[in-house]
Amino acid sequence: MTIKIYDSKARSKRGFVPEHPGEVRMYVCGPTVYNYIHIGNARTFISFDTIRRYLEWRGFKVTFVQNVTDVDDKIIKKANEEGTTADAIAQFYTEAFVSDMRAAGVKDPDVRPKATEEIPAMIELVKLLIERGHAYETQGDVYFDVRSYPAYGELSGRNIDEMESGHRELRADGQGLEDRKRDPLDFALWKAAKPGEPSWESPWGQGRPGWHIECSAMSKKYLDLPFDIHGGGADLCFPHHENERAQSEAAYGVTFNNYWMHGGMLNINNEKMSKSLGNFLLLRDVLETTPAAVLRMLMLQTHYRSPLDFSDERLRESETALSRIRNFATNTAWAADNASDDVEGAGLDAEALQAAIAGLREGFAEAMDDDFNTAGALGCVFTFVNEANALVGACTLRPADAELLHQAVDAVVELLAVLGVSLEEESVDQDCPAEIFELASAVAGYEGGNGDEAIQALLDARAAARKEKNWAVADSVRDGFAAAGFVIEDTPQGARVSRK
Repeated sequence: MTIKIYDSKARSKRGFVPEHPGEVRMYVCGPTVYNYIHIGNARTFISFDTIRRYLEWRGFKVTFVQNVTDVDDKIIKKANEEGTTADAIAQFYTEAFVSDMRAAGVKDPDVRPKATEEIPAMIELVKLLIERGHAYETQGDVYFDVRSYPAYGELSGRNIDEMESGHRELRADGQGLEDRKRDPLDFALWKAAKPGEPSWESPWGQGRPGWHIECSAMSKKYLDLPFDIHGGGADLCFPHHENERAQSEAAYGVTFNNYWMHGGMLNINNEKMSKSLGNFLLLRDVLETTPAAVLRMLMLQTHYRSPLDFSDERLRESETALSRIRNFATNTAWAADNASDDVEGAGLDAEALQAAIAGLREGFAEAMDDDFNTAGALGCVFTFVNEANALVGACTLRPADAELLHQAVDAVVELLAVLGVSLEEESVDQDCPAEIFELASAVAGYEGGNGDEAIQALLDARAAARKEKNWAVADSVRDGFAAAGFVIEDTPQGARVSRK
């Protein structure tokens, strides 16, 4: 099957053909490190982490580069507000970003270059643009001559002549330097130093790079041109990605990259997220009360290009959906391990389950090959869970069925892992409530401190009570579990306990 990617520049899906067979080179714009990242940022990074994971699962050798912008007006402003240095602010929030990404289950990039460590490469790129007539220096600043690049606007679908009005506001860098430009459309490649700001020596005097130049320099250095996929949020398409493309192709005379991918925006309860509305959510705050797997489930149930609505209700729905899959995996594995020949009834329809497993894998890949349709891929998982549950519930399991049952569980675990969703479930023992230990002591005489042992002691006591028709004791065990948030399931393989 051929992977199809929606290319923002082409405005259509295109069959994916990597520049080098078997390899994928990806660049995804990283954060400007002046604050903790919010849930909208996280949506973009989780989306591209999932895309990367899928490409790796499909057998590609993926080189994933994500920059860190650690010199910027916002960083300088934050440092001034807190009475510290820009370096200190950048270092603190870079470390926080890495920590938050790992907590969200996002893999580290293969290369994470920092802007401040790549200044020489940026200076060389600016020099090249000046030499080739695409940039000019004025009073220590260097600007890109937008009209020297005829293809400007093609990525974002803008007409260069129609951009003139209002462009001054779009391009203004807050330093009152618009009058130095030859054209209001031109954007800064290098900014002359201002007192108290970080700066580096350059052919144009002390200064620092403009925002757009860093990604062009870093992608060329670590991936070469043209690389395969450039990604980021939809808000970066213009002007950031438009400017990256223009300066890179003007400087090097080759295509910058082959596929442009942009993720949709995130809303909170159907409203745009903003501090003024009081609905501005930081990723780390959300993760304090929400497991990463649940957060990813919420995000992956919406296609990465579509707007995503984030709410407590949707989080609860995602938690329920994930619990359904986890219960399938746990229950099926337990049933396989407890199968017995000493039972009566129809056996497992092995052929039907084998076909369902094959259908799951095929449907999952088909959905993901279609522009990384995670919602469709998850739909295949849910359909399979329903089919497998029906097949297992309609039969009496025997040891001969165990291998196929484990294959069913392994398929689900594997495919969810491709999406970065872990199905590992905490042992009941890790947070077994005190009520269970008290019940085990009263009914079964268990005085230990192991939750799993306490539960098994109660199940054994209940089985003995039922055999003796002591319904009062049996019911007290059932009711005690229910009060503590558990339910007893009686199966042909024996009783087991699971959370409600």
